[in-house]
Amino acid sequence: MNFLKLLFELYKAKRKTEMSVERMGKLQQKRLRKILHYAYCHSRYYREKFNESGIGPQNIDTVPLDRFPSLDKKELMENFDSLVTVSDLTQKELRRFDEYEKKDRRPFRSKYHIVHSSGSTGKPGYFVYDKRAWNTMLVGIIRAALWDMSIMQILKLLAEKPRIAYIAATDGRYGGAMAVGDGIEGVGAGQLCLDVKSPLSEWISSLRKFNPNMIIGYPSAVKILGGLVERGEIRLGIKRIVTCGEPLGAGLRRYLERTFDTKVVNFYGASESLAIGVENDTEEGMLLFDDMNVIEVRDGNMYLTSLYNFTQPLIRYRLTDKMTLEKPGGECPFTRAVGLLGRNEDILWFEDSAGKRDFLHPLAVEGICIEGLVDYQFVQYENDYFEMHAQISASDALKYEIKDELIKRLKFVLDEKKLNFVRFEVRFTDAIFPDPLTGKKRLIVSMKRSENTREAV
Repeated sequence: MNFLKLLFELYKAKRKTEMSVERMGKLQQKRLRKILHYAYCHSRYYREKFNESGIGPQNIDTVPLDRFPSLDKKELMENFDSLVTVSDLTQKELRRFDEYEKKDRRPFRSKYHIVHSSGSTGKPGYFVYDKRAWNTMLVGIIRAALWDMSIMQILKLLAEKPRIAYIAATDGRYGGAMAVGDGIEGVGAGQLCLDVKSPLSEWISSLRKFNPNMIIGYPSAVKILGGLVERGEIRLGIKRIVTCGEPLGAGLRRYLERTFDTKVVNFYGASESLAIGVENDTEEGMLLFDDMNVIEVRDGNMYLTSLYNFTQPLIRYRLTDKMTLEKPGGECPFTRAVGLLGRNEDILWFEDSAGKRDFLHPLAVEGICIEGLVDYQFVQYENDYFEMHAQISASDALKYEIKDELIKRLKFVLDEKKLNFVRFEVRFTDAIFPDPLTGKKRLIVSMKRSENTREAV
């Protein structure tokens, strides 16, 4: 997409945020029924599934979405070839392309953008975007990154040729790296990609040379960058930070805003749909892009229906994210995701002596909003014991106050969940680092005890 076309599409996308709730609802339904019809006509998998549920062209427009069949990643992988709506895509060919071709942003067959994601079998799962879907998604993420800016402000920013550093996992066909790279190129900005697995010395030399004025990356990676700034190892004049790929806690948001003295926008996407929502501030919460997706929460499960991907339709695709939904409020017509937003693997599961199981979501403690609490991680050693490792920016004098408040809050949360049998400790740490394999911070680390050591599971 050329620069002028992108700006025009961005202008139209920004206008949608000014719609009334009623108009947005009608637009979403119109796009939903369009992709349902398309999937029935062009995908053998969906045609068979819809027919099994008593759904066909005669009633696709009237059957409620929750009556349509759902699927998950395992089923998608098993039925990939019959689900896609084009004849020149097979999972075998994609796997060969992913394995043997250079890991860059080059499209498969020059027209399909391939995003890989690990599957339950250990083999990658593939999410495919044709050029039209990819461009629609790019406009969505650019709209999110510049969420609180008017078109005139955006034009002024782009005229200054922003220099954007992207800090995340960049050594594969990761959706974030590919989308951000294409988006930066689309707006004509300069870009620097820093892999989270690279040595800090390389970060420092590259950043000094490039001198970025915008940062995009994993919250945990941007936090490490903040530490470099605090220690005076680099000096940066940053106008905007966009975080993505991990949950952004309120404490870490405050730390980044204070350290870089700038705005932080948190972007929400997944391999299945790279543009899902944006959080401009914690009070407003996460706004979901109802013009691009339909998000359902049913019986504790989240389902995604992409409204723009016609090559690989995902209809009622089950994600492992956990959230609650609220109707639009204020000036924006988008649904709000509130409560706890995260992945299933970011949940602590406990079991008592009678075998009863229940969970605790660590993001619950973000409600404390303790000044000086920068980041934290939970390490679970037993079915009834965990430690909270906390990183703070406060002085030693405030350490005990923060610890007392954390203990008080955790006890309250555990009492609410009737997890009184669970034991815990709060320990302070100088830093919490990303997982060296994924480049992302693990909110939960599971460990097992031996007599003399603690060994990672």
